[in-house]
Amino acid sequence: MDAPEAEPQEAAPQDVPSLDDPDYRAGVVDLLGTLAYGELSAFLRLAADAELAPTLQAKGRVAALAAIEFHHHRQLVERLVELGQDPETAMAPFVAALDDFHTRTSPSDWLEGLVKYHVGDGIAGDFYREISTYLDPETRELVLSSLDTQKHAAFVVQEVRTAIAEDPKLGSRLALWGRRLVGEALSQGQRVAADREAFSVLLVGAGGTTGMGLVGIVEMFGRITERHTQRMAELGLSS
Repeated sequence: MDAPEAEPQEAAPQDVPSLDDPDYRAGVVDLLGTLAYGELSAFLRLAADAELAPTLQAKGRVAALAAIEFHHHRQLVERLVELGQDPETAMAPFVAALDDFHTRTSPSDWLEGLVKYHVGDGIAGDFYREISTYLDPETRELVLSSLDTQKHAAFVVQEVRTAIAEDPKLGSRLALWGRRLVGEALSQGQRVAADREAFSVLLVGAGGTTGMGLVGIVEMFGRITERHTQRMAELGLSS
């Protein structure tokens, strides 16, 4: 069973940001841009992973996850258009970082692909949930709704745990793979946050934005690491 996800704490009413604030609006565009490309990338990756699935049932389940990711991508694109933004322009600054991450963490087989989905996408989801605390209600709802794919992926845990039970030697290899994923994912998250000033303002807080501050960012990555340990345990792997 998946470990319960921590519910983000909402900002105090007086601290609710407004899209009328240009600094905050720029941060939201960056956030939606990176999420939109992340969802598109996840769709393409899962569609490819479906080809590696050993059974038709597994292929169908992974293909269904891919369809959900693409639906979320479309929702984010539509919101960017509503905000008067060109979606391709909003996504473009994050293509290199996300593609580089996926190139460095390309799975070698079906099981590594499942672990990457559960662990890697889980870390990214935690990162965006933490940020959602500092968003206006409408943007927060959109961001959180785009992160609900993990709720549909209980079969990933079952597949990995069954495989390890049948061949315990797989546990060591997949645990090592999971540890590599967390390092790469955290580095990628820090890179995205550092490379974009608007994103940094959204995180740290400046001007009219409320952000979590530098100390809060350190604490956030600590919480994300704890959740990673829980996800590894769900898979029957050591972190």
